[in-house]
Amino acid sequence: MKRCEWCLGSEIYMKYHDTEWGVPVYDDQKHFEFLVLESAQAGLSWITILNKRENYRKAYDNFDPNKVARYTEAKKKKLLADAGIVRNRLKIEASINNAQRFLEVQKEFGSFSNYIWSFAKGKQVTGKWKKLSEIPASTELSDKVSKDLKKRGFKFLGGTIMYSHLQATGIVNDHLMDCFRYKEIKKLTQP
Repeated sequence: MKRCEWCLGSEIYMKYHDTEWGVPVYDDQKHFEFLVLESAQAGLSWITILNKRENYRKAYDNFDPNKVARYTEAKKKKLLADAGIVRNRLKIEASINNAQRFLEVQKEFGSFSNYIWSFAKGKQVTGKWKKLSEIPASTELSDKVSKDLKKRGFKFLGGTIMYSHLQATGIVNDHLMDCFRYKEIKKLTQP
């Protein structure tokens, strides 16, 4: 079975690739989870974050943005002492700030999903990549989303991180064309 090369050599990577990456996400809590994880990943490898994902679920109240938005100084200290997550003060503070901004977006657009999918006019953007080296780190779309999020007060969500988000949540299908998931993902998004 042919897979995208980036996931080979790691069971956790292959499982993520085969079951999650590129699958369209419309659930706000799942979007928030990816925003927290992707901003924590800045400067680190995605495998590091995937290995800490379950710890993040426990530490971040299963990524409930309503709870994260109300985190206190005491909770911040607890997170900074938690060896199961990335203990970076700026990233932790950004996650709390982003939860607050996330709730504002939900209020304005009805859901974060409505907001983020609107940038792609509600339709998945499908890459036509044959080699891993062809896939960009960011695009005009991810830069546009990032710029709008920054304008709304979000932090640690630049164009590259937002491109990862768009890929992870299926707004962009960047499976290589010869990967078995490429056509499966396309079928998930066709009317």
